[in-house]
Amino acid sequence: MNRTLKTIAVVAAIAGTVVATRAYLTRRPVAVAVAVPQEDVAVRVFGLGTQEARISTKLGFETSAALVEARVDHGDRVKSGALLARLDEGEARARLDKSLAGVASAEAAVAKAEALAARARAVAVQKRRIDERRRALVENRTVSIETAEQAELDARVAEADAGVADRDVEVAKVGLTAARAQAALDTVLLDRHRLLAPFDGVVVARLRELGAVMNPGEALFTLVDPASVWIQAFVDEARAGDLAVGQPAEVRLRSHPDAVFAGHVARVGLENDRVGEERRLYVACDDCPAEFHLGEQAEVVVTTRRLARALTAPEIALRMTGPAEAVGWAVIEDRLHEVRLRLGARLLDGRVEIVGGLPEGASLVVEPDGGAFREGRAARATAPTPETGR
Repeated sequence: MNRTLKTIAVVAAIAGTVVATRAYLTRRPVAVAVAVPQEDVAVRVFGLGTQEARISTKLGFETSAALVEARVDHGDRVKSGALLARLDEGEARARLDKSLAGVASAEAAVAKAEALAARARAVAVQKRRIDERRRALVENRTVSIETAEQAELDARVAEADAGVADRDVEVAKVGLTAARAQAALDTVLLDRHRLLAPFDGVVVARLRELGAVMNPGEALFTLVDPASVWIQAFVDEARAGDLAVGQPAEVRLRSHPDAVFAGHVARVGLENDRVGEERRLYVACDDCPAEFHLGEQAEVVVTTRRLARALTAPEIALRMTGPAEAVGWAVIEDRLHEVRLRLGARLLDGRVEIVGGLPEGASLVVEPDGGAFREGRAARATAPTPETGR
């Protein structure tokens, strides 16, 4: 019996100690860091991507032949219209020479037809005058009616011959047009054996060597416009709502980790990545090095807007209940109370903007709940520390 009573007494003492300790800790004010409004807060979003070129094309020939000349190579800068490469053009040159000879023949045929037409018209005029004289002589009964009729028939035949000669001229001119068209076609086919630069650019790849038989459409060079080099980055679509063309951006290249380059948003993609749930963002770099490397990894930070005055808190100090809602601790009349908050912008350092829900006169706690926070517990607000960042 005595042992049982002693056991009960020990348990009661321990319980009493626990209750007393808890009551003491509950009543003792806890020091908590609270949020302080800040001026001119930048809202930024982060994107990861690569250096690419907006104007980039693979150049090849439109015909098939052996490659006999390549004037440029990797890294060469070319001007628009410059000859880059040439295929064997012997067969095409022969076809063009034949077409040009056909043009000369057609021109001669037109000249001959026009001469014959002029001769036929002259004969027709002569025959018509003879006919008119015969008619006059018939009236004077100098020649017979049969002679006059023959003269009229001869005049009509001569006029018909002149009409045929005029049609021959038209046929000859059509033939000349066809010959010239064939020559123009053969000129185009010959020109396809020459590869010209479509714009000022830099050759970033040469894919075939001399002697290779090129197929139509097969790439020989990759040409890019260095002025069109930009950063293609991907931004979390949950933070991409405020992105707009023209916003300032900072660019960091993997090959220059200690440098920050200025840029601006050149394009915001209209189609998101469905798998990664990210939005494509294109940033033009204003002062990046002239030497570029396509595919190099780059980081971009875009300033979407600036808050003139904002109250912020670390997201880890809040309990998220929705995309723009959370529950946090606030000091109200020197007591801790949970409050429901409305959230605004999210900052890159892990803070979120508080746009509503905080009672008048209350101070928002910016420290994570370490288990010591209780509803109604006494609290003493202190200035935020650099560690809490607020």
